[in-house]
Amino acid sequence: MVFLASPDLNAADERQLRTYVQTTLQACRQGTLALVDGIGADVLRQQAHPDFSPVGWHLGHIAFTESLWILEHLAQQPCSFPDYRTLFAADGLPKSKRQQLPRLNDLLAFLRDVRRRTLIYLVDAPLTDQIRLWQWLIQHECQHSETISLVMALHQHQGRDTPLGDPVAGSSQDEMPMVEPTQMVDIPGRSFRLGVEADCGVLNGDVAIDNESPAHWVDVKPCQMDRIPVTCGQYQRFMAAGGYQDRQWWCDAGWEWLQSVPVSQPLYWPQNNVNAFRHHPVCGVNWYEATAYARFVGKRLPTEAEWALASSGLTAKLPTLLTTTEINCNHRLGQTSPVGLAKQAVSDYGCYDMLGNVWEWTDSWFAPYPGFRAYPYRGYSEIYFDGRHRVLRGGSWATRPWALRPSFRNWYEPHVRELFMGFRCAR
Repeated sequence: MVFLASPDLNAADERQLRTYVQTTLQACRQGTLALVDGIGADVLRQQAHPDFSPVGWHLGHIAFTESLWILEHLAQQPCSFPDYRTLFAADGLPKSKRQQLPRLNDLLAFLRDVRRRTLIYLVDAPLTDQIRLWQWLIQHECQHSETISLVMALHQHQGRDTPLGDPVAGSSQDEMPMVEPTQMVDIPGRSFRLGVEADCGVLNGDVAIDNESPAHWVDVKPCQMDRIPVTCGQYQRFMAAGGYQDRQWWCDAGWEWLQSVPVSQPLYWPQNNVNAFRHHPVCGVNWYEATAYARFVGKRLPTEAEWALASSGLTAKLPTLLTTTEINCNHRLGQTSPVGLAKQAVSDYGCYDMLGNVWEWTDSWFAPYPGFRAYPYRGYSEIYFDGRHRVLRGGSWATRPWALRPSFRNWYEPHVRELFMGFRCAR
């Protein structure tokens, strides 16, 4: 897949923007379609988990959203699929009612037809004025593409001991990380700008989604941060010590969750091949499990601001890194990879694997930055500012490159463990 970095939108002309948007739309769609190539009807329509919609709904929602915002909102064209509005709108049906879906060929035809008309409109669209909405649309598909990946993983691996399979050949699973898993870096106390400015070049306000802005000053106290995410080898010691049975490590809500859904290991745990994954980040843990482990080792989860400060320097490197194999993202390996091996994808403070591989839980609630303004509609981020969602940072091995950056804020409730999520600790 060709990754074309976003142009400097402050200097780009309409021709540059058109080339970028067309190329990116096509590359992003190719990745989405590759995920569902040969998919069975059951996987397409059935709900793998109550928190997630079926794969086929996500396909239809991608097309519906493109039609709504580009063809109806920008091009002022009438809706060509009125029967799909209730089915595929985000606020149309509850997730449990989204299984009566069209056949795959019909969904693919829906995607093709909308895209055909979108590209026709793109020829003369005033992109200088519209680019933020086009960028948002691309990232919207990226987000749903990653959700398709995890839903398919849940279908494929239900009941299997090793949900993500064996280590991938060529993933350097036998190599030793360049740092010891227990090493931490010093993060000095300082004030810095958290969030995205409206004029910060490639990653400017036209690229960022609404909850990343505006940039604002925050104070971070001195702390230490793990150089790498917590590995399976480290987490295994928590399990062996009876961590899932010992009340002292769990917060009240976490212990209540554990009693209602008794588990004794992460969701994506290499049951019979732990040694081969010992340098991989632990994957498939919720916020409760992450905080329990952190307490077990005498640490805590970092705040969102601490994590962001520790990632300093990665934004400038990102366009180059995405053209290399330094970051495990975009399904390059199809699962996690050993941590602490990348020689270039390292933050200014010496933290590894802060982009790709696994999403990382933080201790912060998902809340609006001061001066937040919803875009393109209130329900996109604002409805999740409810005091029930925690912030995750960094992206995973399934995150598409156009939604991968240090400033991106993901959000899930503390009990969710189905995403490709891990964590690192602070103190």
